[in-house]
Amino acid sequence: MNNFLNALIFNAGYNTNLVTFGATLLGFSAGISGTFLFLRKRALVCDAIAHATLPGIGLAFITMVLLGGDGRNLAGLLTGSIVTASLGTATISWIVHNTRLTEDAAIGAVLSVFFGFGIVLLTIIQSMAIGYQAGLEHFFLGATAGMLFQDAIIISLGGVLTVATILLLRRPMMLVAFDINYAYTRGYNVQLVDFTIMALVLAVTAISLKIVGLILIVAMLIIPAVTARFWTERSDHILWIASGIGAVSSYIGTALSASVSALPTGPVIVIVCTSMFIFSLFLAPARGIIVVMYNNWQFQKRVHLRQGLLALASSEVIRDALTLKLLRRAKCLRKDGVATSTGIIKAQQAVLDERRWKIALRIFEKYNLKSHYYRLTPIDVVFTSEEIAKIDSILTELPTTSIDNSIT
Repeated sequence: MNNFLNALIFNAGYNTNLVTFGATLLGFSAGISGTFLFLRKRALVCDAIAHATLPGIGLAFITMVLLGGDGRNLAGLLTGSIVTASLGTATISWIVHNTRLTEDAAIGAVLSVFFGFGIVLLTIIQSMAIGYQAGLEHFFLGATAGMLFQDAIIISLGGVLTVATILLLRRPMMLVAFDINYAYTRGYNVQLVDFTIMALVLAVTAISLKIVGLILIVAMLIIPAVTARFWTERSDHILWIASGIGAVSSYIGTALSASVSALPTGPVIVIVCTSMFIFSLFLAPARGIIVVMYNNWQFQKRVHLRQGLLALASSEVIRDALTLKLLRRAKCLRKDGVATSTGIIKAQQAVLDERRWKIALRIFEKYNLKSHYYRLTPIDVVFTSEEIAKIDSILTELPTTSIDNSIT
């Protein structure tokens, strides 16, 4: 526990502090950039990008070794991964625009081909004299134990540049991600903005390889955005909540990994992020399962109560157990099934609201009243007293039977 607390407060050693800071910044950039893919409904693209980095890593290592350099140089490996990931992204775009294949089919083809080619290259590397010392297998799941100072600097600088670019261009990118047709009407170069989004995701994928690995980076790009969606209905809020979730997950996950020996950093970060997703799935106040179930139950009770009041007004026999229970709880019905004075007043008000709403739906069409469930929403909550007076004046001129028939 002491090791974990020391890692959290950046008191666990210089290298650990640097890795924790870099991972936190990387989580922030992964969350914020992955949001654009999530809103564009292109979550699977980052999976293809991640797997397309593997042959680039292998080719870069072989090239650096043949040139007499250190094959484990992170800058060179990241450069190679960016090249092949860009090629994979361009291949997907070409297949979609020049063939009859759908995007998911193109993603599947590119993912499998590039990943298979990367595995072949890794096999060749392992047969080389220097191949065993490469440690390239860490790029699958990530590893920070052998991270050098210059590696952490590269990752941190890459994260800073990515975040700065996103903050600078977030408005056009958010507009394209959320409503591409509106972006066209505003005069934005949609192709250029879309390319920028993919380039940023590609950059985040490349610099994340050392920490979370090519297999798990997909989770860090998508899970924070999906988690943020449970907490808000606004797209601009999703952006910042997702970035916060990515940063916190990386911060806590890296601290946990640093406090326990032989605990891989990438999987721990993803587990922390997944835990936040599960928590949000059930308990988020906007769209959590428990909140949604509670709201649905409250809605059902309101429907039963309103229908029960309308049945009382028309002297109909009520047999539904829940309706009877709600009417009695509201002191509208006695145990012997006779309506109370309170029940009679509320029943008359319910009938009046039904008639008023029917007129309102006709004469106030510009107000988009379809968004209200008029049988449950009190009319005085939506309209002013002058508008209700106008409704009542029309109501008095119409036969009651015609209104009741139109309601049903």
